[in-house]
Amino acid sequence: MSSEASSPPSVRSVRDEVAALLARAGVPDPEVDADLLVGHVLGEGRGRVQALIHLDATVQDADVSRIRELAGRRATREPLQHITGTAPFRSLELAVGPGVFVPRPETEQVVQFAIDALRSVPSAEPIGVDLGTGSGAIALAMATEVPHARIHAVENSPEAFIWARRNVEESGVTNARVVFVDLADALPELDGTVDVVISNPPYIPAEAIPRDPEVRLYDPPAALYGGQDGLDVVRTISRVAQRLLHEGGTLVLEHGELQGAEIRELLTADGWRAAATHRDLTTRDRTTTAIR
Repeated sequence: MSSEASSPPSVRSVRDEVAALLARAGVPDPEVDADLLVGHVLGEGRGRVQALIHLDATVQDADVSRIRELAGRRATREPLQHITGTAPFRSLELAVGPGVFVPRPETEQVVQFAIDALRSVPSAEPIGVDLGTGSGAIALAMATEVPHARIHAVENSPEAFIWARRNVEESGVTNARVVFVDLADALPELDGTVDVVISNPPYIPAEAIPRDPEVRLYDPPAALYGGQDGLDVVRTISRVAQRLLHEGGTLVLEHGELQGAEIRELLTADGWRAAATHRDLTTRDRTTTAIR
């Protein structure tokens, strides 16, 4: 395909060119990313891009140049979300970029446990806490889907805190706040009053370097690695959550697929009750819950 052709190139030909480039670069799901990159430049969703392909629509040369530029960045394995500046999470569109962990689809299921627990609280204003909020994804999901709850998001990374604060401000919610503080010292004013504590902590063991360049090169290390066995931050969260939660309150933890048994043992030793591990949609252990 040449940008010097007498007629503008078709959406299909541009999308196929990008998909082929991404496939050669080893990008997972290259056709999906190609659709999303084309849609980002054209200001359209993926469904509309598919429709434009079937309608044999064309693309202006300036847009083709921009699409190729962004596709070249994606071919270096820069995360798609950094390129578009946004990441979807449940019903949300979050601003993300360098310095903050990109929220994952599997966490959407994890947060459902916290949402369900908040909804079951017989209180006019149940209280939820997200420890290590990153982009604010979990906290904002709870705040928007349980609007009568009060949500407190804690972050100790200056870079991530900026993204979380931006996302909370841009969401327009009035029932969530972000606090910049070390996790161990978080929210003493709420001790013994919180209904639900949730966290997606760094849980990768120090020597288990992720294979995917998008993770290894772009996600902040502080959001990935949890010490020698991956559970250093989980141990801190166990202590902090015990301080924050009232008796009968719920703890929700995301973790790696091989860590469920060890986390249940850790929590039980710390005095938690009814520790249970739950599988995600791919049947991998993903979430452990426990009762204060």
